[in-house]
Amino acid sequence: MEKVISKSIIVLFLIMFNIFLVSFSILSTSQQTTTITIAPSNTSQLVDVSQTIPPDALDPATGFAVEDGPFFTAVFQELVEFNGSNYLQVVPVIAQNWSTSNYENWTFYIRHGVYFPDGVQVNASTVWFSFYRTILMGQGAGISNYDNLLFNGTVFSNTGYAIPWGVNNAIQNVTGLPTANNFTLTAQVLASILSHFNAANKTIQKIMEYPYQAVVVKGPYEVQINTLYPYRYFLFDIADWWGAIVNPIAVDEHGGVQPNTPNAYINTNGMNGTGPYIILHIGAGMSTITLEKNPHYWAQNLSNIPSVAEPAHIPIIIIDYGLSHNDRVEDFANNLAQISYVSQPYLSQMYNAYEYNKYVSFNQIFTNVGYEAAAYFISLNTEVYPTNITDLRLALVYGINYSELLQLFKLPNGQLGATEYLGPISQVFPLYNEVMQMDNLHPYTYNLSLALHYLNEAGYVGKFYVVLPNGTVIGNPKGNQLQTLDIYAITPVTELEQEELNIIQQNLAQLGISVGFKYVLPSIVDGWLSPATTPSMADLGWYPDWPDPIFQELIAQTDVEFGGISGNFAWVNNSVLQNMYSTLPFITNSTLQTQEVAEAYKILYAEAPYIWLPNYIVYYFTQPYLRGFVWNQFDGYFYNMMYYQPYTVNVSTTSSTTSSSTSVLGTTTQITNNSIISQNTTPKTSQVNYTIIVGVIVIVIVIVIALLLVARGRR
Repeated sequence: MEKVISKSIIVLFLIMFNIFLVSFSILSTSQQTTTITIAPSNTSQLVDVSQTIPPDALDPATGFAVEDGPFFTAVFQELVEFNGSNYLQVVPVIAQNWSTSNYENWTFYIRHGVYFPDGVQVNASTVWFSFYRTILMGQGAGISNYDNLLFNGTVFSNTGYAIPWGVNNAIQNVTGLPTANNFTLTAQVLASILSHFNAANKTIQKIMEYPYQAVVVKGPYEVQINTLYPYRYFLFDIADWWGAIVNPIAVDEHGGVQPNTPNAYINTNGMNGTGPYIILHIGAGMSTITLEKNPHYWAQNLSNIPSVAEPAHIPIIIIDYGLSHNDRVEDFANNLAQISYVSQPYLSQMYNAYEYNKYVSFNQIFTNVGYEAAAYFISLNTEVYPTNITDLRLALVYGINYSELLQLFKLPNGQLGATEYLGPISQVFPLYNEVMQMDNLHPYTYNLSLALHYLNEAGYVGKFYVVLPNGTVIGNPKGNQLQTLDIYAITPVTELEQEELNIIQQNLAQLGISVGFKYVLPSIVDGWLSPATTPSMADLGWYPDWPDPIFQELIAQTDVEFGGISGNFAWVNNSVLQNMYSTLPFITNSTLQTQEVAEAYKILYAEAPYIWLPNYIVYYFTQPYLRGFVWNQFDGYFYNMMYYQPYTVNVSTTSSTTSSSTSVLGTTTQITNNSIISQNTTPKTSQVNYTIIVGVIVIVIVIVIALLLVARGRR
């Protein structure tokens, strides 16, 4: 019996040992780690396809669209600029420093050694030239940003000329010409000075040095800017491209300066500023703009330069404007473009098409910068038929299903990427909520019966009628049927914008109102300078030029002095508001100021000059190797701050093999971020597999010991 048990133990041991050998053979595995590097195919250039429409103009005194920001920021510079993403702080750029004791008289000391690419040096007279040129040209950028600060808005309204305050007296004092009370003559003389600008001319020098005017040359590198009223936000006003310091020689060589007239050549061909990039090529219709690193950049070898003014890192910037949705997806997905954009309904499509989506998460290429200080709307021209009828405007604002519009902005995670608000002040400013609570107001809501009530009243006022889908006649049946209302939009519209317009069209059809669409270029919008040249309805957005919700949002969009392209596309012209607006931005008592804003909101709520559309988040798609992408509410982003850093991931593949053949039993992929740039594939023995083998050995030993103990017990 003992021999039988011993033999059994031996046989069992041999069997278990055989199993161990087989297990060892089967479970002998290896782990391969592959380092994958994602980088641009050409490290010397960056391609940006995110801008869905081209600039409206390449002259910083004329361009006034948000799409202009990155281009102007790369090419031109100002006395002070926003400190990167911090739009509540400015840093010195062309100015070395500044001072003020009363927020009305601002003294700037110009850096020595700031040059344009052609070698022309910037000094105090260049600053005088640049500000006066922008104002006298009378375009949206100058009118909107310097009205009642550097020129008198009443003079502008009465004479049609934007004249830097005090320059009329300066010209008469120096030349004897009767310009003090003759603003037409002042405009002509100033245009002549600016068109043949010679800072060495003694007469021009004396005019620039006259102390009682908007800009005063105090010395070769010292300039004083004097506002009409004390204004704390002034530095933020001049920190963007309407404060750009431009080259007088370049302007004089290409058309000079004419009152109330854009410079056609510079609008189309641009000109170089003092910035870190210069213009290399302008494509037909501004479909493409190519920039190259400024080879003579004044800050190239300087230290202590603000980051927004640092020399460029990437030599070539190619901006492709207005590409189709598919092109923007494909160029980014195939790593041909570094910056791109698609409408919110297509976020998942972009990520699914991305060739590296196995290695990069959605959030690593999706840059969400939050809600913008902006207003999106359908403007209702209050000065032309039929939108000059208040009841019709009220019918329109209550006839839109805003909840349906919001659903268009649903993100891949199910959250909404937009919110409702009641303009013209953006909800990102604390003042908005204060006013809403004070007035007990809320955004307009969809109310079909109320919309029909107002529409019926409007029909009798305007002598028109509409026919509802069920055949019911609303309005004055003895009048004419209401004409089709065309909504103008800037081409090309995004897919999401078109869906918004389609919903609005369908909503208003329920009121018997026929809606059509007309698409125009940004340059056409620049010509909306009067109620007659501005369409009844336009799908637009307004972006404040600096962080003052009263002067830059409320007043800009509802003060008739800023009519049309300057902000007030609805041409709101209310005498109570006009009287209030003359002092509202300059009230130092914040409580009183808020109360007056609340009063203005009550008036605007009853007049309904705009259909306020959802305010949505701002985002871009950026390649994971693109660093230094910094976004600012008022500049866009800064090409000169961007640089490349190859993005690498470790991909680990585990496979199990036998001694005679390879059999992949399972694969585990592990992705980690690291700093290894070179690609390599390294096989390693898996620690997990050693653990399994050791486990098998332990089991065999335990079984053998157990059998021996059993055998001994049976003796």
